[in-house]
Amino acid sequence: MMMALGPYASFIVTSYAAAALVVVILIGWVMLDYRNQTQRLRELDRSGVSRRSGRSATDRS
Repeated sequence: MMMALGPYASFIVTSYAAAALVVVILIGWVMLDYRNQTQRLRELDRSGVSRRSGRSATDRS
């Protein structure tokens, strides 16, 4: 089922393809960054660094 896009069909198809490519690249970038950040957090946890958010407001050490 092909839609009639008129004389601008190549521009429309190219625009949609470029937008889809950008979305795919951003999804991949976020996935890789998430993997890197979780790996860095694991390394920090293993080395003994604790998170400040893990302490209560009354802890002063």
